[in-house]
Amino acid sequence: MSSAVPSSTVMPAVATTQVAIIGAGPAGLLLAQLLHLQGIDSVILEQRSEAYVLGRVRAGLLESPTVEVLREAGVADRMAVEGVEHHGIHLRFDGRTHQLDFAGTTGRQAMNYGQAEVVKDLIRHRRATGRPLVFEAEAVTPTGFESLDGHGPAVVTWRDEHGEHRLTADFIAGCDGFHGVSRVAIPPGTITAAQRSYPFAWLGILARTRPTLPEVVYSAHQDGLSVHSMRGHELTRQYLQVPADTVLDDWPDERIWTELTRRHAADDVGPLATGEVIDRTLAPLRSVVFSPMQYGRMFLAGDAVHIVPPTGAKGLNLAVSDVSVLSHALGGYYAGAGSHHLAEYTRTSLPRIWQAELFSWQMTTMLHRFPGDEFDRGLQRARLEQVVASPTQIAALGELYFGLPFPRHWSFRD
Repeated sequence: MSSAVPSSTVMPAVATTQVAIIGAGPAGLLLAQLLHLQGIDSVILEQRSEAYVLGRVRAGLLESPTVEVLREAGVADRMAVEGVEHHGIHLRFDGRTHQLDFAGTTGRQAMNYGQAEVVKDLIRHRRATGRPLVFEAEAVTPTGFESLDGHGPAVVTWRDEHGEHRLTADFIAGCDGFHGVSRVAIPPGTITAAQRSYPFAWLGILARTRPTLPEVVYSAHQDGLSVHSMRGHELTRQYLQVPADTVLDDWPDERIWTELTRRHAADDVGPLATGEVIDRTLAPLRSVVFSPMQYGRMFLAGDAVHIVPPTGAKGLNLAVSDVSVLSHALGGYYAGAGSHHLAEYTRTSLPRIWQAELFSWQMTTMLHRFPGDEFDRGLQRARLEQVVASPTQIAALGELYFGLPFPRHWSFRD
């Protein structure tokens, strides 16, 4: 039986809300849920279709603080059943596999539950609130947000199949990703970018194969990194380090499996299981932090304001941290605490972002094959040997892998 709920909310030509949220990825959807729980109204606008949003295959590791926020937000019912507890990782190099038991050293756990599933849950709960969620919003344009304490509302205009629309709001949350409209709407020269590009990319597949191990396996091979991670008990997400100028069409399934099998091989494991490739992606690796994360009444969150290489599995988790801080600040504003917490959004969020950037950079440089000489190779091998041999090093890595505490609780009242 088909659902009676429309795919996209039909908005009037003119509307008003408290917070206009641009982007229906995990950042925008979760922010809307956290605001709803604090009695704050919002409208979500998404350029893409719902099918496209649900079809994006992304990260699957949820840090401990992220899991806690999803539970408190009331959106973790399916995750509690289908998610798989994550206790650590495996590092493989020189033909041997080393298990790093982060749960044993930190007393915490993470959760393996795909981002697409998180988004699916958030959309379902958004619809349950009856609040607006607009897909396929074209020409989204935010204006009027220049002053935090200025007069007059911020405005977001867009068009869809029903015509032109104008939404006035107290604040705008830009959660529309690296290529979205929110950040570029801020005047040039206002925001600076600290960034680094890496000389390789990740070729990723989603495959219908059983995982070889319940935790992520990082194989540091002489020809480049390979990664093997589970997406439930019947699917795997696997990656190959490839040159930055790689063309995806040059990698048919057979070639991908041959290279994954070769890099995955070790003396202490059996051969890699192969199967149907459901999805293929190619992503460059880069580190980017934009600052400040706000301008007037525009607040950026998630990939709109920072990018991390996927080696550390921090992208989705940073987005949840951002919107927790922003939800707290907006909760304070509507509770009568003024705009102080909003003014401090960047200062509050950035230290944890840089810790995640540092961790992701460390994992990237430790595991990938970089151009270099034998001295560089020796340093890299020494670092790997140091990590697997030292309980102190394992505990330190696990603390960062499972996630530092979020800077603020998402609810201003708690």
